Amino acid sequence: MTIAAITDNHEVEELQTLFPGENIRWLVFKDPAALPENPDPQTGVYLDMDFDNTPRRTEELSRLLPALVFVNAVTPTLREVQKPYVRINAWPGFAARKIHELVSPDETTAKKIAELYEHLGCSYRLVPDVPGMIGPRIVAGIINEAWYTWEENVSTREEIDIAMKLGTNYPLGPFEWGERIGLSRIAGLLWSLSKTDPRYTPAKALQQAVHGLKCD
Repeated sequence: MTIAAITDNHEVEELQTLFPGENIRWLVFKDPAALPENPDPQTGVYLDMDFDNTPRRTEELSRLLPALVFVNAVTPTLREVQKPYVRINAWPGFAARKIHELVSPDETTAKKIAELYEHLGCSYRLVPDVPGMIGPRIVAGIINEAWYTWEENVSTREEIDIAMKLGTNYPLGPFEWGERIGLSRIAGLLWSLSKTDPRYTPAKALQQAVHGLKCD
């Protein structure tokens, strides 16, 4: 099987943790415009790891349909994207998980997904088409609460990370998670969630950190 990845930020070794398998042939293109004008019919899966939901990007990807087009779109929903792509949670720290979080646009695509994952021997769960899916929404909320806690001088970042790892058996502390995922991604998701629930409003210290302002 051939999988064409579209990314300027990930090496093949990283991509192989998402879809492992010795029988997978990986092709990597830096931008959708670099793809052949006539897509190879043998390439049944496309994976856009750097998807940004701009009109140009979505239109360039649309010519790959009806092949399966996975987009690393944790925050934007398919309703916002307005294309029948498959949303996948491929944020750092989530991509290598044994079970993938996916959003399918329709039943026909869902059947294709089932066939693909059975062929690859991978596991997945279809989740609602909402910002943050499930895992990132939870982690972003925890990270935000940690920033609020630090902002109120309750403890240091290091102590909060240690407390969460020892007290809840988390693999990473919330500040460590934030650094791995990227604070701009976390803040972007929180702002999106805050449109319907103000509890998700990013802490001021987190906002300052995203904009490179002094906050320590």
